[in-house]
Amino acid sequence: MIALIIEDEIEAAERLVTLLEECEPSIRIVQTIDSVQDAVQYFSAGKRADLVFMDIQLADGKSFEIFDKVKIDSPIIFTTAFDQYALQAFKLHSVDYLLKPIQANELMTAIQKLKKVYQSDAHLTHSDIAALKEIIANAGSRFKQRLLIKSGNKLQYKPVDSVCYFFADGKTSYLVGKGDAKRFIVDHTLEELEDMLNPRQFFRISRKYIVNFDCVWEVKGLMSSKLEVKLNQTCEHDLSVSRERAHEFKKWMDR
Repeated sequence: MIALIIEDEIEAAERLVTLLEECEPSIRIVQTIDSVQDAVQYFSAGKRADLVFMDIQLADGKSFEIFDKVKIDSPIIFTTAFDQYALQAFKLHSVDYLLKPIQANELMTAIQKLKKVYQSDAHLTHSDIAALKEIIANAGSRFKQRLLIKSGNKLQYKPVDSVCYFFADGKTSYLVGKGDAKRFIVDHTLEELEDMLNPRQFFRISRKYIVNFDCVWEVKGLMSSKLEVKLNQTCEHDLSVSRERAHEFKKWMDR
């Protein structure tokens, strides 16, 4: 079986190749492509694959743009960082998927499923593509758009995009606003906030802090292998990325 990988993250592509070699050595990777443009050129040239692994967000746009320009009759396994909300919808449209970081057992299950289910009719319909585009476009809507805060003896709402960072002090969580650096008590733990906030916009750099992408001004390496984070406004805290999260943080910033 010949497989094509469409993925713009080098490490993710390499991991997939390694897992395939271990789990399904009969699959041969014919090529790895990292952009919509190169994928369109590949299929426009009459090239094919028995199976396509396709990331959703590519270097130059969403992978669904490929289907607007060329027809792909191969079965597709989407690789995605979207959560269960979006993934359940993917299932409804007869498309398989792998949630990043890809696990060996999930890869095997997806391949076996494709062998059984998609042998006769592998391609996606126009309605499938249209529905999936809408799912991706609206996937961020499940995240919190505003938070209830305590201000004296009052309760108010604070837009999430006006928050610079969150921090925990003991059992109490606070948000710090952009610009004015005012702090307010938030009635959620940082663990709860992680699930509520859009991960493309907010990153938990350590046990005590979550930062907004828009507010990160500079990152410095420390001798301890940690990363020091400087914000674009006054900050009363020394922010650093834990050693365990440093690699993931760099990937989050490099986009």
